[in-house]
Amino acid sequence: MSDFPRLFSPLKVGPVALPNRVVFSAHLTNYAEDGLPTHRHAAYYAARAAGGAGLVITEEHSTHPTDWPYEKMIHGFDPAVVAGYRRITEAVHAHHVPIFAQLNHNGGQGSGMYTRRALWAPSPVADPLFREVPKAVERHEIAAIVDGYATVARHCAEGGFDGVELQCSHSSVVRGFLSPATNRRTDAYGGPLRNRARLLTEIISAVRAAIGPALALGVRLCGDELIEDGITLDEAVEVARTVADTGQVDYLNTSIGVATSTLYMIEASMTVPPGYALFIANAFRRATDLPVVGVGRIKSPEQAERALVEGHCDLVGVVRGQIADPDFTAKARAGRSAEIRACLSCNQECVGRVGMNRWLGCVENPRAGRELLPVPAVPARPKKVVVVGGGPAGLQAAATAARRGHRVTLLERARATGGQVAVAATVPSRAEFLDMARNLLAECRRYGVDIRTGTAATAALLRAESPDAVVLATGARPRPPAWAAGLDRVVDVRDVLEDRAAPHGDVLVLDELGFHQATSVAELLADRGCRVHVVTPGMTVGQDLGLTLDMETFIVRAHAKGIRRSTDRVVMSATAAAVEAAAGTAEPTDTEVAATGGTDVEVAATGGTDAGGGGTAPTAGTRGGLDVDVLVHTTGVTERLRVDWIVCAVHQEPEDGLWQELRDEPFAVHRVGDCLTPRRADAAVVEGHRVGSAL
Repeated sequence: MSDFPRLFSPLKVGPVALPNRVVFSAHLTNYAEDGLPTHRHAAYYAARAAGGAGLVITEEHSTHPTDWPYEKMIHGFDPAVVAGYRRITEAVHAHHVPIFAQLNHNGGQGSGMYTRRALWAPSPVADPLFREVPKAVERHEIAAIVDGYATVARHCAEGGFDGVELQCSHSSVVRGFLSPATNRRTDAYGGPLRNRARLLTEIISAVRAAIGPALALGVRLCGDELIEDGITLDEAVEVARTVADTGQVDYLNTSIGVATSTLYMIEASMTVPPGYALFIANAFRRATDLPVVGVGRIKSPEQAERALVEGHCDLVGVVRGQIADPDFTAKARAGRSAEIRACLSCNQECVGRVGMNRWLGCVENPRAGRELLPVPAVPARPKKVVVVGGGPAGLQAAATAARRGHRVTLLERARATGGQVAVAATVPSRAEFLDMARNLLAECRRYGVDIRTGTAATAALLRAESPDAVVLATGARPRPPAWAAGLDRVVDVRDVLEDRAAPHGDVLVLDELGFHQATSVAELLADRGCRVHVVTPGMTVGQDLGLTLDMETFIVRAHAKGIRRSTDRVVMSATAAAVEAAAGTAEPTDTEVAATGGTDVEVAATGGTDAGGGGTAPTAGTRGGLDVDVLVHTTGVTERLRVDWIVCAVHQEPEDGLWQELRDEPFAVHRVGDCLTPRRADAAVVEGHRVGSAL
């Protein structure tokens, strides 16, 4: 008997029989080339089919030449796509898994940069991200939109797809018509909901006519746009009923948010609870008789089974979980769910990478997006390999090498593995990041790696092991700024997280990395009662949090915790306060700073109050404090702040002492991760895998 009986029960979706309820839902990959699907697409989707998914739904296929919001989009309206479609469907069908294609026109949620044409939308309402006013479509253009969907549907049928899904949810011209926020029309396509839904029902009829009864037809709807005057759940339920009443649709899929306004809720990071959007699927399921796909950061088979058992949905969309582990479904079916490489919801190499116009990858799965590349042949003679360092680079190198049949020993000087990943995960809002270390450690154990913690590797010890190869993953160490010399109250974020320092009182956090290091420690210190002020030379504190969709939730938490944030600031110097300042003396007020040309983006936006809403500005008069000179980029004015502590999120330097000692040894010596040069976790994993594969 399966541990997940509902998850592995079959289901009929219109004319298509699904072997289980796990859906690899549509998402962007950036694998298209010149508007056409590629061999990389085929290998990527086939890997998830081989891993047991019950249904694969491809990324969106553009339905009209006016729709080209990002470079690497599949132009479904081009007849040349059919050959690529056949490659994809044949690769997936080889594993006896059905595959649908998602059809879409993004409407006003795009740009004319690639098309050199005006955007088409229901009304001339500019999207807040693209900031481009679209053209309000006329009747003949509405007809062209409908015909475009039908054309692409026919191409999908010719290409061997088992069904099509209409994307009418988070980024779509159909959503634009459905939403009162973007549809200001007064004709038959605007005003009351029945009019705003007219385009959707016309497209449904045209697509059904194009594909006939043998293919499945689904519609993906947004349950709540989370914007002013947008679609709310009650209205979304009415749209779901309208779709069901056509009698031409076989299932409903769900979404939450708008891709360019509330994207952080569509592809939520680890700060948002799993299953957060299931209430939408639940409402649709109670309102219609159609099977409904539930979504919302569902990352384990246990969560998926619970969603089905509790009646929220009939199918479960698991995207990032199957990017991280293509065998997610097969492992769950075989009773090996503990072996699943759990998704972190860190969004670094999936959402964040695609947002940078790069192809989709995964911080945990170095093969994601590289499925087309052949796996190196197993070596004829196993080697004796010693890996030094149990962070993500070392663990990945050890796991990969052991999987290839080598005899691997891993030496870690700390009492536990995990490295800086384990340190970062000590912050409550980043706890799931520890899954990376847990997953890799479990893989090492499965493949027989001899793991020795509490063991400091030396050159003599390594020579005594007589290895064939040594992999150095010794990480990096904090590198304090030059101006911090001799100041014991200037510490690194790692000093705080590893309990070597306990800042208190007024704390200045310096963010030179633009990611979680500064923001997470700022929250931790605020939770401990510190008055925290984060400064950065960048345009915003935690700048790269925008890529991973963590920015919005951080700002909300920072405001609630009274964390003050200032941009365009460079710390020039710091000195120990010579004497105790007179009582009542304080640092310059925000008004005084503004008068001298200083800027504080958040303060200005809130009319002169601290960005955190209630945060107390650092004051003078603290015994043992620091005077800090901060240069304001935009004006050249220098501010002086008085604080108790400074916590630095700055660049590190490699721990490469062993490399210097061993570089001329007769055995091969490799460096990976921060030992080579400090970067983020994705680089550590990729390098560990690359070296482990080459041994």
